[in-house]
Amino acid sequence: MKVFVIDVKNCTGCYSCQIACKDEHCGNDWTPYAKPQPDWGHFWGKLNYYERGQIPQVRVAHVFVPCQHCDDAPCIKACPETAISKRADGLVWIDPKKCTGCQLCLPACPYGAIFYNAQLHLAQKCTGCAHLIDRGWKEPRCADACPQLAIKFGEEAELKDLIAKAEILHPEYGLKAKVYYIGLPKRFIAGTVYDPGTKEVVIGATCTLTGQGGPFTVTTDNFGDFWFDGLAAADFTLKIEKAGKTKTMAVSTKEEDKGLGDIPLS
Repeated sequence: MKVFVIDVKNCTGCYSCQIACKDEHCGNDWTPYAKPQPDWGHFWGKLNYYERGQIPQVRVAHVFVPCQHCDDAPCIKACPETAISKRADGLVWIDPKKCTGCQLCLPACPYGAIFYNAQLHLAQKCTGCAHLIDRGWKEPRCADACPQLAIKFGEEAELKDLIAKAEILHPEYGLKAKVYYIGLPKRFIAGTVYDPGTKEVVIGATCTLTGQGGPFTVTTDNFGDFWFDGLAAADFTLKIEKAGKTKTMAVSTKEEDKGLGDIPLS
């Protein structure tokens, strides 16, 4: 079975994957695999940009989202014309000859990976570049174009070691997606500790975070900064200690990552 493994940590946000997809499918008729993708409005493989935290503790992540080629794909069940099916190699595709443009598959996909081509009256999405794979290509254009090798494509058995480190996007959907992700962004809490008396940053302060999955402990670096990464969306208690001085505060990541800015330790 063909699968994707995408390493989010290696992605630099160059958009080569998204551009390569457009280059391959816009203006090109790959019947019987797919009709041409419109020049605008469709992103069969979309690179999503996430800016997280608050100034000055901010991080950016890019997550590439093609069709997830689910084993239990709801789009297949939603299609009254049996135009959507899963190939023997695991790629889910929409037969342009059978599709009537009823659009019932669009809301059925919780990943928003299916698009409607109003000009051709067709539902369309990522094909995994099946037209290339069947001609002997080892990977689709998005993977081929990635300069950081962040997108891997191949047989599930061959990529099992990478899959063991990965997770799927929105596992709560329960659709057995075949696109795996390494390094999906989790919540973080960060800040800079300083001494208001000396107006200097505090180096080597012990920061302890208690709450879901904890406790976690880090120390402030030479800039007075601390970072807690890979956190759940939950409520936490942060305690900062150095040379008899202590500060305790409640911090929640339920809604967003937390960049706490400058924190006085007095």
